[in-house]
Amino acid sequence: MKLKFIQQDFQTDAVDAVCALFDGQQRRIGGDGLEPEYFTGIGAANVLHIDDEKIIENMHSVQRKNHLPLTDGLQGRQFSIEMETGTGKTYVYTKTIYELNCRYGFTKFIIVVPGVAVREGVCKSLQITQEHFALLYDHVPCRYFIYNSGKLWDVRRFAASANIEIMIINIDAFRKAENVINRENDKLNGDTALSYIRAANPIVIIDEPQSVDNTPKAREAVASLHPMCIFRYSATHREKVNLLYRLTPVDACQMGLVKQICVSTVRAEAGFNKPYIRLLSVSDKNGFRARIEMDIADKNGRVSRRAVTVRQDADLYRLSGDRSLYQNCKVSGIDCTPGKEQIEISGADRVLLGKAMGDIDRNRIRRAQIRRTIEVHFEKELLYTKKGIKVLSLFFIDEVRKYRGEEGSAGIYARMFEEAYKELIALPRYAVLRHFFPSDVSAVHGGYFSQDKKGRCKNTRGDSRDDSDTYHTIMKDKEWLLSFACPLRFIFSHSALKEGWDNPNVFQVCTLMEQKSALTARQKVGRGLRLCVDQNGERIEDRNVNLLHIIADESFAEFAHRLQTEIAEETGVKFGILQSDQGVVQTDFKEEAAVSFLRPERAVLVPISEEELIERCAEALRGMPPVPKERIVTQTAEIRIEQPGVSYIEREGQAVPLSENLPPLPDLLRIIGARTLLKRTAVFEILRRSGRLEDFLNNPQRFLENAAEIILGVRGFFTRK
Repeated sequence: MKLKFIQQDFQTDAVDAVCALFDGQQRRIGGDGLEPEYFTGIGAANVLHIDDEKIIENMHSVQRKNHLPLTDGLQGRQFSIEMETGTGKTYVYTKTIYELNCRYGFTKFIIVVPGVAVREGVCKSLQITQEHFALLYDHVPCRYFIYNSGKLWDVRRFAASANIEIMIINIDAFRKAENVINRENDKLNGDTALSYIRAANPIVIIDEPQSVDNTPKAREAVASLHPMCIFRYSATHREKVNLLYRLTPVDACQMGLVKQICVSTVRAEAGFNKPYIRLLSVSDKNGFRARIEMDIADKNGRVSRRAVTVRQDADLYRLSGDRSLYQNCKVSGIDCTPGKEQIEISGADRVLLGKAMGDIDRNRIRRAQIRRTIEVHFEKELLYTKKGIKVLSLFFIDEVRKYRGEEGSAGIYARMFEEAYKELIALPRYAVLRHFFPSDVSAVHGGYFSQDKKGRCKNTRGDSRDDSDTYHTIMKDKEWLLSFACPLRFIFSHSALKEGWDNPNVFQVCTLMEQKSALTARQKVGRGLRLCVDQNGERIEDRNVNLLHIIADESFAEFAHRLQTEIAEETGVKFGILQSDQGVVQTDFKEEAAVSFLRPERAVLVPISEEELIERCAEALRGMPPVPKERIVTQTAEIRIEQPGVSYIEREGQAVPLSENLPPLPDLLRIIGARTLLKRTAVFEILRRSGRLEDFLNNPQRFLENAAEIILGVRGFFTRK
């Protein structure tokens, strides 16, 4: 299949914003009529005829047209173009190259990228758009290449050619003095490759500047190219230098230029029936301290999970609100050694940074996330395969070994995936998919990871030589991945793919990563925002089809809040005030509802016997909503990115019991008696008559809280004789 491209108005506007900077620049004569001033001692070069004053005048005109702040000073003729992820940033600056050549005759361009992933993505994009632009621009000669220190003749040709030349280069290839590009070379007549580049007076395009020239040395390296001007393209500028064009996340969503977003959150519904302690951070400033998360009872006995700061010898029983589960639990040690951060509990248990004791097995959550991803994937395949659309799912993991062992053996996530896939694909509902995708389960998923010299997979950041083969496979086979002929539908990747790799048909992104991961909410959605294409390579613009599903282990409120915060910080979008009905978590059970019928506007105290009080309390307990077992809850919500803010609307939910094992049982009669001021015999009789003791076995802590509140509500109406 071949991807097809159409010119969209917003992309044309972005191209025009750059080209308009050079209004007044005369068109260079091509071919044999090339004027002498374009020649250097080495080859042909870009020549600028207009002065900085004219460029500033043009810049202000562009900024007024695009309703952007006017800026003074060219800062080395640097300009910024802001475009939301998934809206065709690479397409736009590629078209800009052709248009600058068409209007003004500029021929020398360098695209500077932060690492291998972006580099390979840019190269692939130039390849698949080459025919498209050749038709648009009358087959003007154009050559693109990746800079390779072992192929310096490419640099010589770059400088000498009178045609469009595009060099793609990693910032690390010329950031250091010892780089080959800075050394004199006999093959270049004793000159350096950098001198050839400088002579061409290149136009420099920086892709993802926040990751390219984010240090003084990197900025010096870019300046060492002696660029005629610099254009900075990103969705997340740290510094917006002379902004010419802006397409925000809000714009992109409202214009339907990217997929809409929904989130499925997979979490354990806390039962608070075990002593839970998670280590969030440690510090040795002003004495050793640790920030921990634990389950704390308030003055009414209701338990919630909260973060507290503790020092050595802190009594967790007291901090928990005297919960018996924490009896004799003290912080007996705090270790702040880098890489070994931990706390010691009561001289025995150790809790490492980012880990927890008393928590459920995290693999239960991961298994549920993987299953949910496959389930959503299958549901979309039932709808989209008939439309000719290939569905892809992407899993982000933080350690390669969790997917693939050193000797190629299946890691825990690969095993979880295959088990869930086999179970789900066997269901009658998905029979049509078994016939459409007949491949064995081992062929439908794959991991893209770097390998060492022994062929062992390893973790990398995405910018090392070891990454080259990894990303080569992904980038070169984009069309193959999009075709039904390719059996691969589920992709596992180390977090290095958080930037630089985009495939328009990624519909699910599942994050199987620890909470302390640096993967941001915007990076989670960024890999799947592009509008999908069908088997003919045609873009599909149907909003009902273009829905990106994020499967995470954080709440909608957390995700929406983080996404809004990141958009505001990275783009400067100023969201309005959220409406009162937006962004509110709807829980499965509102405690107030259980006793609302017991709370009239005016309570009347009426004498009542103990027998009648017991009966009325038992009756109220019989009407109490069921108390579920500890369980893994999956809920799905639509995320809305609008000018008022990022909000969500819940759509569906499901729950699976967590365990059949009974948790430790507290002293039910003593605790409820103490909270309600009733004798143990009275509490026993209330519970016996209510018939609700099975709920106590399901979730002791939740039952205690609800039962005590209901009994107190009944007592509020009456006085006993």
